[in-house]
Amino acid sequence: MSAKDSLLQTIQEVEATANQQFLDTFNRVRENFQRVFKSLFTEEDTADMVLENPENLAETGIDIIAKPKGKRPSSISQLSGGEKTLTATALLFSIYLIKPAPFCILDEVDAPLDDANVGKFTNMIRQFSENSQFIIVTHNKMTMSTVDVIYGVTMQEPGVSKLVPVDFRGLN
Repeated sequence: MSAKDSLLQTIQEVEATANQQFLDTFNRVRENFQRVFKSLFTEEDTADMVLENPENLAETGIDIIAKPKGKRPSSISQLSGGEKTLTATALLFSIYLIKPAPFCILDEVDAPLDDANVGKFTNMIRQFSENSQFIIVTHNKMTMSTVDVIYGVTMQEPGVSKLVPVDFRGLN
């Protein structure tokens, strides 16, 4: 009985610690998200992260609410493709502010963005590239124009791919 009581107490302590760490991290990401969202949209735009079931942190989902200028607050699923992309990018970078990763691979994230939003996206990448290396798969010329190195993949003969690197870091 003593061992069982000790085990149950240990489980409660682990759950309490995990829940507290989750809440602390969630709140930090939430604050970052609200700030980064404004930098990718405008100062008048707002976004929030909401716990769907705050009473059960182990099972709760997180809802992303975004309110770009002129729209009612809506779930991320109700946004346009470009708005979803910028909102997801804001969330990604909100997490990066807490725990930067050495590498990040983004596959055609800029495809649904118009030119103005591609500029915001590439500025954000430039800021975060001081701490992380980004590998971006893109067909967007505007995104390509802002990078340090481009690796083109070409097929000069059927079935044989060739990598063509272009390094802009040495150019003025």
